[in-house]
Amino acid sequence: MANSCYAERDGHIYTITINRPERMNALHPPASAEMSELFDEFQNDPELWVAIVTGAGDRAFSAGNDLRYQAEGGDRSASPESGFGGITARWDLDKPVIAAVNGVAMGGGFEIALACDIIIASENALMALPEPKVGLAALAAGVHRLPRQIGLKKAMGMMLTGRHVPAKEGYELGFVTEVVPQGEALTGANRWAEMILECSPMSIRATKQAAMQGLNVAGVRTAHEGKYDAVKAMTKSDDYVEGPVAFAEKRAPIWKGR
Repeated sequence: MANSCYAERDGHIYTITINRPERMNALHPPASAEMSELFDEFQNDPELWVAIVTGAGDRAFSAGNDLRYQAEGGDRSASPESGFGGITARWDLDKPVIAAVNGVAMGGGFEIALACDIIIASENALMALPEPKVGLAALAAGVHRLPRQIGLKKAMGMMLTGRHVPAKEGYELGFVTEVVPQGEALTGANRWAEMILECSPMSIRATKQAAMQGLNVAGVRTAHEGKYDAVKAMTKSDDYVEGPVAFAEKRAPIWKGR
């Protein structure tokens, strides 16, 4: 299998790097399948608590769908059920994922970033959903995620033009969490990952699951009264006891993630 991506473990942090710099880290179905396997490992390993996704090199996070591969009639049967990049249709992932956007994030590449919980973008990053310019549409949930994240009119201004949005404007629009100097996207993402690790992973998963599933209903009351498995797991965990005890003893908590 081609090495279209690779993963590195650093304690509880799992960093996935898209490794097709010769194609601006554009993905074809076999690459998405490889990424899906890496996300499976992250999702299923209890010792992995936070993931970071980035692209090899400093030019691109991901230019999206490998149109050259598609134009050449490449086999598309390998596309995983978990969606583009193995994440855009991974609806049951309750662990946090950070996108370290280190350059161009176009089309499916931007959709991967939108599927993450936090976007750290280098100041040279450019993001867009330009699919209509090549006769396509952002159907890896980008047309649904962007309006929910920044509001309908601002999202339509991007989606109906395909225009390129720089990192600073992305921050002002609301889909970028932080803008960092060029070359420091991964460093910034790791800094955010370390902040997340100061919290109980059980609490983080409960927070993400409740927030994301709550968006599936219209009213705050209905969302609030919903039943969330990760919240139930949190209240029965060792961490649920450890947090208050550590606070009372004026020490840092020792999280177990169970």
